[in-house]
Amino acid sequence: MRNDDSPPPPESASSVSPDRPWYARRSTLAVAVAALAPACLAGWVLTEVLGGSASDDSRPPRIVMPLAASKQAATAPTASPAPAPAPGASGATATTPAAKPLAGRIVVIDPGHNTGNFKHTTEINRQVDIGTNLKECDTTGTTTNAGYMEAEFSMDVSRRLRTVLEAQGLKVILTHEAGAARPFGPCIDERARIGNEARAEAVVSVHADGVSAGNRGYHVILPAKVKGGGADTAPIVDSSRRLGERIAGNFARTTGSAPANYLGSGTGLVIRDDLGGLNLSTRPKVFIECGNMRDAKDATQLSSPEWRQKAAQGIADGIVGFLGG
Repeated sequence: MRNDDSPPPPESASSVSPDRPWYARRSTLAVAVAALAPACLAGWVLTEVLGGSASDDSRPPRIVMPLAASKQAATAPTASPAPAPAPGASGATATTPAAKPLAGRIVVIDPGHNTGNFKHTTEINRQVDIGTNLKECDTTGTTTNAGYMEAEFSMDVSRRLRTVLEAQGLKVILTHEAGAARPFGPCIDERARIGNEARAEAVVSVHADGVSAGNRGYHVILPAKVKGGGADTAPIVDSSRRLGERIAGNFARTTGSAPANYLGSGTGLVIRDDLGGLNLSTRPKVFIECGNMRDAKDATQLSSPEWRQKAAQGIADGIVGFLGG
């Protein structure tokens, strides 16, 4: 006989109902072991895949993440590395040289007269063919009352003009540099030939006038339409006018000078058919008379280096505008 408070005796195999199947009779421990086995197997496989064989003692200890954590790490976005600076970069914005659309195009500048012409009057009086007639090889040019020579003026302005144009990338040819290599001249037919042979896109002959006092201002001389002998200006008349108009406008703006008050009807433009340098040219060409050396007010300007720089700049601006720069 047993106490009512004592636990019931364990069931024997013979006391279990024969209606329950055999797998229903497994103990709780067996069920727990069975559930734990797959998890252990999965952990072992993950360890082997991530870490390799445990017998390699040369590797540092491995940290094996739980399966869920490893999936999160595999799907996390990877930060892109910062781009490496370009070689030689200092952080400042790189700059490129300014484009020069006129680079390589050819301009010929013809400094009027030559300081040596005064000592070579016989040579420069030699007659040359200018197509329509014969004319002196060259002339001495004029001077101011103080003795400043037109040839000095024209060479100084031409060199300044060359510097300004070369800064635009243009190739500039002077018909002469004077000095020992060119003690006089060149003759007017040679001056034209230099521009022709260079295939210049613009030719400008630099001068200053020598008329009576009271006559002031600049003027640009354009070629007339002439044909005869070696002269035929028809192909360059229009282009030369465009060049002359560009130079006249820019020269006035830069120097502050007015068009000549003694010819050209206030336009600053004059057409002539008696200049060999124009008649024999096959390239667009003009002469510019920058002022009157025999007038005291104009002479003061022409003798000033600062004003001559302005004159060079004005002529250059006209050439560049004509060429489309």
